[in-house]
Amino acid sequence: MDTRTSRCGAAVARRRAVADVGCGVGFSTLLMAKAYPESHFTGYDFHEPSIEEARRHAAEHGLAERVDFRVAKAKDIVETGFDLVTMYDCLHDMGDPRGCAAQMRRILVQGGTWMIVEPIAGDRPEDNLNPVGRLYYNASTMICVPTSLDQEVGEGLGAQAGEARLAQILHDGGFHTVRRATEGPFNMVLEAR
Repeated sequence: MDTRTSRCGAAVARRRAVADVGCGVGFSTLLMAKAYPESHFTGYDFHEPSIEEARRHAAEHGLAERVDFRVAKAKDIVETGFDLVTMYDCLHDMGDPRGCAAQMRRILVQGGTWMIVEPIAGDRPEDNLNPVGRLYYNASTMICVPTSLDQEVGEGLGAQAGEARLAQILHDGGFHTVRRATEGPFNMVLEAR
C-alpha cells in the first residue's frame, strides 16, 4: 500500500473523536465507525430528515453507542476537540466554503487533520475536457452550483473547482499544510493540517 494513501486511514486508527460533516443519511460515518471501533464518531448534516434516517441506520447496525448524528450546518457546529474531520463530496456545494474551512480549523484539536474528498478536477477548464470532467460539469451546472448560490455568500465553486482553488480556500481557513493524499478516477482526497 502506498504510504501516502495509508496516512489518512492510520490517522483514524489513532484518533478518538471524529466528525463527519455533510454526512447525509450516515453511510460514510457508519463505515468509518465499523472500521475503527476505538473511535467515537459524530455525523453532521443540515438536512433533518437525513439525520433521522442516519440515527435509524446507526441503531440497526448496533453503532448507536459510538456514533451520534446531529442536525447542524457546517459553520454552526458547536462541539470542538475533534482529532479528525472528514467531508465527502460536499465542500464545493457549500455557499461559504471559506467560512466552513475556518470553522473546521476551529473544531479540530491542535495538530488535527481535515480529510476532504472532492471530485477530481484539473485547475484549468481545458484540463477537464475528458469524459469524467464533462460529466461533472453537467452535474455541477444542474446541482452543485445552484445549491451553493442558494446559500449565504454563494461562492458557487462547482464540482470542478480544482486542487489549487480548493487548497487556497483551505489556506484561507487557517490550514498551513494542504496536500493531495491520494486520488482515483473520480475523486481526490486532500489532507489539511
